[in-house]
Amino acid sequence: MASTDLLETLRPPAFAIAYRMLGSVSEAEDVVQEGLLRLHGTLESGERVESPRAYVATVVTRLAIDQLRSARVRRETYPGEWLPEPLIAAGEGDPAWEAELADSLSFAFLVVLESLSPEQRAAFLLREVFDYPYDRIAEIVGKSEDNVRQLTARARRHVEDRRPRYESSPAQRDELAERFFAAAREGDLNELEALLAEDVVLHGDGGGKAPALARPLRGKRRVAKTLVAWGRTGARAGGVEFRLVEVNGQPGAIALDAQEQVISVLVLDIARGRIQAIHSVVNPDKLRHLGTPADLHAFLRRSQEPGLVDD
Repeated sequence: MASTDLLETLRPPAFAIAYRMLGSVSEAEDVVQEGLLRLHGTLESGERVESPRAYVATVVTRLAIDQLRSARVRRETYPGEWLPEPLIAAGEGDPAWEAELADSLSFAFLVVLESLSPEQRAAFLLREVFDYPYDRIAEIVGKSEDNVRQLTARARRHVEDRRPRYESSPAQRDELAERFFAAAREGDLNELEALLAEDVVLHGDGGGKAPALARPLRGKRRVAKTLVAWGRTGARAGGVEFRLVEVNGQPGAIALDAQEQVISVLVLDIARGRIQAIHSVVNPDKLRHLGTPADLHAFLRRSQEPGLVDD
């Protein structure tokens, strides 16, 4: 019989795999729930399961592969830039947030994974992030061990070639994040420029459902001016509160309007004492798990600003 305690114990490690596979909190939760239901049904039928954790990991990975296959067309036609659904730190002891796994949560890492095939993504994550043996991965993805080794090697080369490196001490990251969001709130152009790398990139994901950047914006002057324009827009619409949180293992903030509705989530990539990239998620479908999304169109109408970007 499958106890509630057993199922809840298996949920976090299953979610750790599913989220990295799908880049979506809601889709990962659905896949994990299905995996746990299947385990429950199997155990209730009296069938022996040698390792419930391995059983759920197998089901979740296979479901995620199927989900990615069906999502490929949607991702290819996605309006504007696609970013992952932000994952806010759940607290101590969550396997998804263990220190050795934190780097595999970053937006930069998950965006690179999007360019892999579903099978490559599964093989790479199970081997390189979760340290599964090749023979076990072969069973999960339904391929030979040699094929899995080839899939993993190709994926590893692809990821290493494209994966940005953002490294700094936690204390330095936190200090820069606090200064950044204070400067963004106050519209301090000089301070923002001082915090940004010369080639900083500002990314935005509105999913066609909220106003967002049409394409990534590059260069610290343009990015700083855009952030100041956003700050002025927020002030005229009634103010914006930045609630500092850890997002996908990186420093970030949830932006809230005066009614505490979620405007956006911002994530910072920091290295060498400067902010190298900023990711802004305003697609309401990717914010619902964090609270009630704000109506950004109404928010902008209140601000009486003609647009978001000041070139």
